[in-house]
This record gives sequence, structure tokens and C-alpha cells, in this order.
Amino acid sequence: MEQPLEVPELAADEGFALRPWRLSDLPLVREASEDDYIPLITTVPSPYSEPAGVAFVERQWGRATTRAGYTFVIVTSAGLPVGQVGLWLRDLEQGRASLGYWVVKSARGQGASVAAVNAVAGWALRDLRIPRLELWVEPWNTASVRAAERAGFQREGLLRGWQRIGNERRDMFMYALLNDET
Repeated sequence: MEQPLEVPELAADEGFALRPWRLSDLPLVREASEDDYIPLITTVPSPYSEPAGVAFVERQWGRATTRAGYTFVIVTSAGLPVGQVGLWLRDLEQGRASLGYWVVKSARGQGASVAAVNAVAGWALRDLRIPRLELWVEPWNTASVRAAERAGFQREGLLRGWQRIGNERRDMFMYALLNDET
């Protein structure tokens, strides 16, 4: 299937929705930039400045048009932006894509990650017909482990020294969801 060049809007469970990034999301970028962890694992700028925030949003806009992936803002039923979920297509020729997600500290514990991962995984498997979705979670990140497992991903193993985060290589749990498991 040909990959769309635009990020769609997706409904998600628990009243959440997913939509493309807007410049009005700069307060979300600012809050994420102040998190101890989010800037280490993403391209969220830290320290924050408005030009750096605008550049971050503009990078998100280019992901679908360059076929690198799709990045969504997670919003509440009231339209409040609380996080991001991305579907990355780097290994699409091998029949797999990966997901990544984050939620700002002020919105954690409300089910946003699970709802977002469920929505993007469903869209990727059903509409884009991607055979395998993967995601990686640091073993200490129990909230993210729970989100991955609640979204139906199966832990496949521990990848030792898998990813550079900050100035060190860190272990990651490998999770996957196959198209025929949904």
C-alpha cells in the first residue's frame, strides 16, 4: 500500500485523539523540554527557546512527506495537547516499523500512552498493512512497559547496550506486535 503523505487524525480510547502538530503546540514542546528524560530520547529541544520549538514542530511536519514516519500530538477530549506518538518507517522495506511515545509529566497516569499506542498500532496494522510493529522500552520505565503490554505488544527480549541515551549505552526491552495478532 502506498503510504499517505499527510498525518491523519485518529480517534483513540478514553476520549483521547491524535492529530498533526500545530504551532499552537509550542507550550507542549516547552513542557516536554523541561522533563529530565524526554529530551534525552527525542529531538525535543532542551533548553527550550521559541525558535527551537518552532524548528521541532516543523521537523514533525516533514516526517510524512519524506516517508520517514508519522508523528501525532496526543490530545485530551478537551483538546489539550499532552504528548506525542510516532510511527517510524525506517525499516518498512523489511516489513516492520517502530513506535515511540511520550507524555508530559502533568498528564501522566491518565491512559494517554495506551490510548495513543493502540490507535497508531491499529491504523498501522489495519490501514497501512505493516506486518510487524516494534518498540523499545528501558527496563526501569515501568509505566512505559505497562503501556506497551496493555496495547498488546509482546516482550521478546532484552537488548543489552542497545541504545545511546545521553552519554551512555542503555539496555532496552524489545516489544513487538504482529499484524496477524490483532
